Amino acid sequence: MTDEERLAAAFAFAAQKHSGQLRKGGEPYITHPAAVAQWLKERGFDTDTQITGLFHDLLEDTDATEKEILALSDERVLKAVKLLTKTKGYVMADYVAGIMTDETAKAVKTADRIHNLRSAVTCDEDFRRRYIAESRQWFLGLSPEVGEAADALEKTLEPPSGDQIKNNNQE
Repeated sequence: MTDEERLAAAFAFAAQKHSGQLRKGGEPYITHPAAVAQWLKERGFDTDTQITGLFHDLLEDTDATEKEILALSDERVLKAVKLLTKTKGYVMADYVAGIMTDETAKAVKTADRIHNLRSAVTCDEDFRRRYIAESRQWFLGLSPEVGEAADALEKTLEPPSGDQIKNNNQE
């Protein structure tokens, strides 16, 4: 199977598994893993990394199984997808530390975080503030582009009111 055929099969599988799911902005969920895979392709990452991008939310958000993912990829992809999957009761420090042990997982998480930051303009202001803070606390080490995307999203926020500034200074 050629790389193009592998990518097409991976996309079809991810699209089928994410069928009916929507992003916060209302678009079909598959647009997110597709954008992650495209970001990776544009930066010269290999086919397995692009497939990981397509599959990165499958274990967390669908009924896809590890066996199904492995049938369409390999152990490297499955390992990275598992590292990218937040499990019930996860601890963010442990989650991030795991991702940092794997180059494929790091590349995909970078693309994932950048796309989420860029598309979060459709979310409410409270979500955007929390997501920016989380990105800065945990994911700036992935790439300077994460910080740039967080900065761009921050520019969409309303300036804090006088009361908010006063309250923040008292904390």
